[in-house]
Amino acid sequence: MRNILSMMFFALALLSAGTARAESFFDDLQLKARAGYSIGGTAPLGVPATIRSIESFKLTPSLTVGIDAMHPLSGKFGLQAALHFDIKNMNTEVTTKGYHMKVKMDDDELEGVYTGHVRQRVQQYMLTIPVQLTFNIGRKVQLKAGPYFSVLMGKKFEGDALDGYLRKDTPTGEKVLMGTNKNEWATYDFSDDMRRCQFGVAAGVDWAFHQRWGLSADLSWGLTGIFPSSFKTVEQTLYPIYGTIGVFYKLK
Repeated sequence: MRNILSMMFFALALLSAGTARAESFFDDLQLKARAGYSIGGTAPLGVPATIRSIESFKLTPSLTVGIDAMHPLSGKFGLQAALHFDIKNMNTEVTTKGYHMKVKMDDDELEGVYTGHVRQRVQQYMLTIPVQLTFNIGRKVQLKAGPYFSVLMGKKFEGDALDGYLRKDTPTGEKVLMGTNKNEWATYDFSDDMRRCQFGVAAGVDWAFHQRWGLSADLSWGLTGIFPSSFKTVEQTLYPIYGTIGVFYKLK
């Protein structure tokens, strides 16, 4: 009986200590709500020779909203985890020469080497979990950096080929013309081939201009291309690279 009572008291002591530690952990937790607008794109590292010029780049609704939770560590350091909803879109038009493509024209699928204009539309709707180490510079400025993991909830990679021609299969293959009228364009849609999950790194700075409010600047850089390595239709690896300007509010 004495042993049983001893074990009960020991278990209660552990539970009490664990509860105290949990309360202390949540008491120290700092919460922020944030929202921002992103500018960037999904592109290869360096412009390949087959992309001769960028004709246009249109700003699109690329937004981020989320909640950050930061726990102080020793000194000026802290550990932050967050849950964000990100929209990363891009609309662009380029001129290509000798670019490998697979397109659809009049219900026929064509693959080969393309020269002409390409209009491209990329949409990515994702839940992102960043885990970052933070460092405070004084009371108002906080630096942060670390990896992130994203799961795509919606995705689109499509476009048009126009005012050009495709050499079927090889650079000297049969020449198929794409005109300037919409009914003469070729189209492509690789949305189903995109990765469902992405991984990358992000860094940024928060500046508190008020007791509760502040401004932020962040840069995220995808380390995995938006297509798996087995997808060879797009010849370059395309990385999502975005900068975000935002505002945050200290909840706790």
